[in-house]
Amino acid sequence: MLNPAATARRAIPSVDRLLKLAAVETLVSEYGRPLVVEALRAVIEAQRALLERHAVADLAENSLIAACAARLRAATGASLKPVFNLTGTVLHTNLGRALLPRAAADAALAAMTLAVNLEYDLDGGARGERDSHVEAWLKRLTGAESAIVVNNNAAAVFLVLNTLALRKEVIVSRGELIEIGGSFRIPDIMARAGCRLREIGTTNRTHAQDYAGAIGTRTAAIMKVHASNYSIQGFTAAVSEPELGALAREHGVPFIVDLGSGMLVNLEDYGLPHEPTPREALAHGADLVTFSGDKLLGGPQCGLIVGTAALIAKIRKNPMKRALRVDKVTLAALESVLRLYADPERLPRELPTLRFLTRPQTEIEAQAQRLLPAVAAAVADWADARVVSCASQIGSGALPVDALPSAGIAVAPAHQRKRSAVEALADAFRALPVAVIGRIRDGAFILDLRCLDDEAGFIAQLRQLKLPEPSP
Repeated sequence: MLNPAATARRAIPSVDRLLKLAAVETLVSEYGRPLVVEALRAVIEAQRALLERHAVADLAENSLIAACAARLRAATGASLKPVFNLTGTVLHTNLGRALLPRAAADAALAAMTLAVNLEYDLDGGARGERDSHVEAWLKRLTGAESAIVVNNNAAAVFLVLNTLALRKEVIVSRGELIEIGGSFRIPDIMARAGCRLREIGTTNRTHAQDYAGAIGTRTAAIMKVHASNYSIQGFTAAVSEPELGALAREHGVPFIVDLGSGMLVNLEDYGLPHEPTPREALAHGADLVTFSGDKLLGGPQCGLIVGTAALIAKIRKNPMKRALRVDKVTLAALESVLRLYADPERLPRELPTLRFLTRPQTEIEAQAQRLLPAVAAAVADWADARVVSCASQIGSGALPVDALPSAGIAVAPAHQRKRSAVEALADAFRALPVAVIGRIRDGAFILDLRCLDDEAGFIAQLRQLKLPEPSP
């Protein structure tokens, strides 16, 4: 006589039997037979494992089909998902940095779905150069003689060094040997590029004579790295770009400036702290300047190299240029963004990055007051919500010590002050259909509203917020 567990195992429906059911046929039409068969087998195996442990298994066909559908949704759902960035960091590396303007998104879509003249000269009817689609704009906006686009700023630095300094020395101040997110370090990039780092000066003080004394027969370039994600204060000294430019010219070596973030207009014109621009660096004597496209510039991820025509021509011939080049989609979006810079007065309206950075605190506070009733209702009986002043930051290594006055909503557990309760709040907001990402500070979950564009969409999903049961 079979024992109950064996009887239950015999009652598990086969995959073939389930595939004949109308509900499963619907899944097949939506996801395809291979994925459905794989999901059914996984569901059945999970129930069989429960029986082996003498646990309760649900062998009802409806339950098995529902579990199969859930697996399929999880397996085929998009991994990249929209989120509400309410962290207060405008250019949040983990959340995709700059948001593209609509015009750039439209241009990228057209490039994705249509054949384009990526490397074809329509006037001459011959092979063209893909960088030509943005080079004229970069020359106009920076004052450079020529320009190249690669896939990010790390690639730009690598390509410049590998081209100009292979098996030679590059002089850099110790105070500029930066590390940015993801353990990207200037010394590591230099080593991979095949050049030797010549450190000079000290962490806090470097003088012109330190550079001059290091120049020798093996010197390939002088490099200045903008300390965009930290600040050295107190007893400090640094050599200005004009001084380094003059020194490099005197000794006949290239002067390279890595700006990191890079901005094409003077941020002070918009009431923001000053950030060095490529035009300024070139005017100070730099032969080459590297910077990012997806940080302060507000475009797609890419790295930009601008400078003298002779050096850019050398870089263009480097075989690694092909490995690091960008595709038609990036170029289409970048061209559209660069075009916006032709009219600086419209830029804060058209470019999301600058729009977020220049939002007045009073406007953000008014938005917080409008949203407060909806947020308070969503967390009622579990947490208290109130409007607070807070400080936003630019992010992605730009202006690290400068804060932007902002406003938001602080949600704090009403009866618990443990960090775990605040983390439970953060988890609940993150579990919404469009995840809400805030930050935890002073025992509360803070929603900084500087980057909130879709106010209606944010409010609409609050009714789906599921908070855990309060701990006794």
